[in-house]
Amino acid sequence: MKKIGSVQTNQPKGPLWVNAEITYKCPLHCVFCYNPLDYASTFKSELSTEDWLKVFKQSRELGAVQLGISGGEPLMRDDVEIMVEEGTKMGYYVNLLTSGIGLTEKRIAAFKEGGLGQIQLSFQDSTKELNDFLSSTKTFELKSKVAKLIKEHDYPMVLNVVLHRLNIDHIGQILEMAEAMGADHVELANSQYYAWALKNRAYLMPSAEQLRKAEETTNRFREKIGNKMKLYFIVPDYYSNRPKACMNGWGSVFLNVAPDGLALPCHEARMLPGLTFPNVRDNDMGWIWNESPAFNAYRGESWMQEPCSSCDERTKDFGGCRCQAFQLTGDATNTDPVCDKSPHHNIITEAVELAQKPQAPAVDVKPIIFFRDDKNSKALIAQEI
Repeated sequence: MKKIGSVQTNQPKGPLWVNAEITYKCPLHCVFCYNPLDYASTFKSELSTEDWLKVFKQSRELGAVQLGISGGEPLMRDDVEIMVEEGTKMGYYVNLLTSGIGLTEKRIAAFKEGGLGQIQLSFQDSTKELNDFLSSTKTFELKSKVAKLIKEHDYPMVLNVVLHRLNIDHIGQILEMAEAMGADHVELANSQYYAWALKNRAYLMPSAEQLRKAEETTNRFREKIGNKMKLYFIVPDYYSNRPKACMNGWGSVFLNVAPDGLALPCHEARMLPGLTFPNVRDNDMGWIWNESPAFNAYRGESWMQEPCSSCDERTKDFGGCRCQAFQLTGDATNTDPVCDKSPHHNIITEAVELAQKPQAPAVDVKPIIFFRDDKNSKALIAQEI
């Protein structure tokens, strides 16, 4: 443990990975979106270009080497090219996480010139019908054009598909689509249940049989293609008996900055009560990472309750996800209920049991809810590639 001023800290040297959520605006309405639920009613002004460049500079001085530019849909801002170029000059490896909507020939050429290292493109499904339903937009054909554009500009094709009950049975077709597009990396990430995904959990959680078949299909495909493509299949937390070490541990390697300037140790942390997260408009990144009470709140072990505090695995999983613990138990210091040692593990087992029924959700579950941002929905979709 290290003492800085009057604050006891357990922080590592500095963040390695900074994620810049430059906007929450998005032309899509995905049912698993992790934008804040109250975004439309509470969100204020976004950081300026100058604010973001200051964040990048100060984070780089702390030792950060990876810069992710994400959203929402980051291409809804017209200064992304500036951020890419300046971030590259500072020495970052810069990657862009996008739906592809708004990525024109002109913009991708500017990204290439500016040194962008990677474009990660998201699809909702391998079929036009389901892709467009899940995002509540007509975007499949646009995304397909963008995939070609990425390859034409000699970027590694990094494809991301969020898996859930509604599309997981299409995993074979999704992998075939990825191969046809020339994907180099494919991330098949089963939905994690936060924000809109938690609201839609009864519709989105796959059955154990669906997961088993999907993993088998992925493994067969992996054997067929060999080293041609890297495949990552991420199982949903609810089907594990031990929690993941969220972001490799609270405030250990990852630092997220939200569009309004809040600095967070993970994407969803602003939901946690009792913590005042610092804003980059008011504090420098060094103080935020090293000294702010919020970033030190769940470092180390002193905050842990039983069974975490005496568990042999506490230095591996750090008690799991603080946001998931709060969402499901009402107390962020509780053991993540995914863990079968948690006294609240029944919350998980009950949700999993419901997902085994042939037809989910049950009759009394509310209709599926789409993320809405109507005032910002049409501008980018209308653009020509």
